Amino acid sequence: MAHMQAEPFQVAARAGANARFHILTVRGAITTLTSPAFLEAALAASAPALIIGLSETFSVDSMAVGALERVSVSRNKSGRTLALVPTNHRVINVLKITGVDLLFEIYPAVPEAESALR
Repeated sequence: MAHMQAEPFQVAARAGANARFHILTVRGAITTLTSPAFLEAALAASAPALIIGLSETFSVDSMAVGALERVSVSRNKSGRTLALVPTNHRVINVLKITGVDLLFEIYPAVPEAESALR
């Protein structure tokens, strides 16, 4: 069986459709090792609406769930919004099993999130 190399972790930030949106695209797994970098990038986003694209995220662990919850609490306390775009069934299942899916607005794609959060 061929060994599959895991995609390296990366968080890329970009502007959204307008200044109201900030989009983070996460590639690779969010784990104990990568959660701090993810959390730092997410908490640094100051735009009124943050959309976290998880379509290239293949795995999340308990640290990732905790980091997502922390970002949600921070944004709620400051009156800013947060949306997730998870398309990987493993990520979606972890969010559902842990019950944190109820904390987030979840959309199938970034354009749909931008439209809904206007």
